[in-house]
Amino acid sequence: MKALTRHDTGLQSLASRGRLRRLAPRAGLDFASNDYLGLAGSDILKRAALDALERGVPLGSGGSRLLRGNHPEHEALEAKAAAFFGSEATLYMGGGFQGNVALFSTLPAAGDLVLYDELVHASAHDGMRLGRADLVSFDHNNAADARLKLSDWQAKGGDGQIWIAVESVYSMEGDIAPLADFAALARDVGAILVVDEAHATGVFGSVGQGMAHGYDGVEVLTLHTCGKGLGVSGALICGARVLIDTLINRARPFIFATAPSPFDAALVRAAIGALQSQPQYKDAAEARIAHAHQEAARLCGLNDLQSQIIPVIIGADKPTMARAEALQHAGFDVRGIRPPTVPRNTSRLRVSITGNVTHADITSLFEHISRQQEAA
Repeated sequence: MKALTRHDTGLQSLASRGRLRRLAPRAGLDFASNDYLGLAGSDILKRAALDALERGVPLGSGGSRLLRGNHPEHEALEAKAAAFFGSEATLYMGGGFQGNVALFSTLPAAGDLVLYDELVHASAHDGMRLGRADLVSFDHNNAADARLKLSDWQAKGGDGQIWIAVESVYSMEGDIAPLADFAALARDVGAILVVDEAHATGVFGSVGQGMAHGYDGVEVLTLHTCGKGLGVSGALICGARVLIDTLINRARPFIFATAPSPFDAALVRAAIGALQSQPQYKDAAEARIAHAHQEAARLCGLNDLQSQIIPVIIGADKPTMARAEALQHAGFDVRGIRPPTVPRNTSRLRVSITGNVTHADITSLFEHISRQQEAA
């Protein structure tokens, strides 16, 4: 069939450029996942799972939240999360992608402006495309450029509500947004600051609640994914009650989706409880990250690192994948990242410092990467 031939040709083209993606099994030391605290396989979540089963918490919800899918575990999680993240209300979604699509396709209205960092996640882009607001990007982590782009939009007659969209920690760059600068801009123009905290949750903040806190006079809306630092699944949108109620009433990814598992909601609640009561998880993550930064600088010349995500830029696609494969054969699960996930000519190894590796493992990885650099 013509359609099958077209798709086969497209896959062959991806393969010729070193961009064909395949599912690969877990193998080797975990430098690839987002399990930053090591909670996913922890005794804490195992005990919480057994407790939930004993209490009769169902594994599936059976329907959307607005039908019979709503469960007390969803509501208990949302209440706990609102208190933990410091928001008026919270909505539990099936995942971060679904949450961002719901948020950006529903809340900004026609005539509004979504002013967004050029490197925000693909899910935010998809949500914005489904929405009706004006869309303007600004240079990565550059609040001054955001202010200029906003002035240009206003000079052309734009006068709607402004939404500023950033991530606190960027998933491929590993760098941290200057949130204070964006909060100042939001305060000056009455904007709503939308912060994707996916890679900050559990790792940053006084007890792992993320970085978008303490900005007086600014309306902040945050997204916290539950499948990374929290070790489970789903996502929490946190913000003003009126915004959460609007999502419940108008967000198609919420209204027309089967509700997340009540069982997962119970586990996420337990993970948040662990952050509150057992700071050693976050402390250990901070120590691993500091050690990784030290070894990456000492062995590989990688400096100015800011988070648990360490990009090793190779440039071309095929050499990147070859280096990733060599590391995998050596026992390190490191994945190569290529366009369109990252900009052209910036293919990279994405090293993730998870809770499933030791300091010795980290040193060994960067010794291997150093030898690759010397041989290149």
